[in-house]
Amino acid sequence: MHRRRFLTSMGLGLTGVAALGALSACDNNEDGDGAAGESTPSAPSGSSSPGRSGVIVVGAGISGLAAARYLAGKGKDVLLLEARNRIGGRIWTSEQWAGVPVDLGASWIHGTDKNPITDLANKAGARMVTTDSESATDYLANGHQADDAAEQAIQRWRKATAQALATNQDKNEDQKDTSVRSVVERALNWPTLSNDDKSLVSFALNDYEHEYAGSVNDMSALYFDSDKKINGKDVLFPGGYHQITDLLAKGLTVRTEHVVQQIDWDSGGVTVTTDKGAFQGDHVVVTLPLGVLQSGTVKFGPGLPADKQAAIGKLGMGVLNKCYLRFPKVFWADTDWLMCVPNLDKYGQWEQWINGNRAVGQPVLLGFNAADFGRTIEGWSDAQIVAGAMGTLKTIYGGNIPQPTDFQITRWASDPYARGSYSFNKVGSTPAMRDQLAARIGDRVHFAGEATQRDSFATVHGAYLSGIRAAEEIAG
Repeated sequence: MHRRRFLTSMGLGLTGVAALGALSACDNNEDGDGAAGESTPSAPSGSSSPGRSGVIVVGAGISGLAAARYLAGKGKDVLLLEARNRIGGRIWTSEQWAGVPVDLGASWIHGTDKNPITDLANKAGARMVTTDSESATDYLANGHQADDAAEQAIQRWRKATAQALATNQDKNEDQKDTSVRSVVERALNWPTLSNDDKSLVSFALNDYEHEYAGSVNDMSALYFDSDKKINGKDVLFPGGYHQITDLLAKGLTVRTEHVVQQIDWDSGGVTVTTDKGAFQGDHVVVTLPLGVLQSGTVKFGPGLPADKQAAIGKLGMGVLNKCYLRFPKVFWADTDWLMCVPNLDKYGQWEQWINGNRAVGQPVLLGFNAADFGRTIEGWSDAQIVAGAMGTLKTIYGGNIPQPTDFQITRWASDPYARGSYSFNKVGSTPAMRDQLAARIGDRVHFAGEATQRDSFATVHGAYLSGIRAAEEIAG
């Protein structure tokens, strides 16, 4: 999932944490011979002979892989249980198009300076390509490219929106929380604005939805941006993000297609029950996405503490969906970003596109839809989604543009093993709730995942660092 460019230029955007010196754990077992079990990242599913493990890790996304890699490097016996038929979780590189891998989940390293994912990418030999926040072409609702006057108006309303939110955070001494939209509309005296200006304010609000994946009607105006910034460039992987997860998984024991149903624990250890059998261990690291925790599909034996249940209930799980379109030729502007200002009645629809040709040298466009509209179109057919995307492109580039030769579409909210894209701070939640979500239960049950990282939620590096934190709790 991507992070927005305009927010960082106003000091309100992407954040993270300093890298931990944990990469050394990946240096152990480099040839895949240090962990018991299968020598491939994903073992074939089937009947299981559970036995007992030192540590059971629930989920082979990057947080689970990070925890397992670290613990294996410390000589621990680790078993990963993964519901899907692949590793990676919300990192998912599709190989559907031969020679053109596309990332259906996470795409970027957001801030390469002192970022542990940068270190992993270098270790994996993964090529990185920068996307430039200033390389963008803006289009108006009528399809015309924004002229200087229109660009000035776009920037003016972006700054006004950002300032309204910053002022609310600075002056809100009584800490009464409300939504991002309500704060902006009140500060800008929404009823007095012309429809054109309302469209531009809405365009600015949609930036926040793409950044944080939550609806501005639900996003906390006090805490939506409570994460911390990592400096450096934003980079993509032309060869796919799987290069990072493959590196971490090398030599680990992973059982795919094992859907966890219940996690129990007592003074004697832990039991993780799946649809293919029960597994015993001394510790468990739970890396279930927030959306899965909210769904209640996984039961917890003695029950979760009240503060952890409150955090699960009050934090938000957002949606950011992708639609890749492959064309026979390039017909669009040669900039990294294509931005489209829709009419008010089409708020949030096909506003942001990335030019795949600049990254991978192929005629591919990637359209994003976030929050409410991103969730809505999950109920549409593929043909309806592609037609909606093409409607926007035809408005800009004309009705004679070629039809796509193929497409790839995500539906993250409908995915039973994700139930959303990444977490956000919802009205009524607080940053401290992420600490409560991360807190271990006794000495046996540990939690990781991007939603547990107070300073770097909704990022790959946050998910990775959460796995290291959980592993350190066990290894000491």
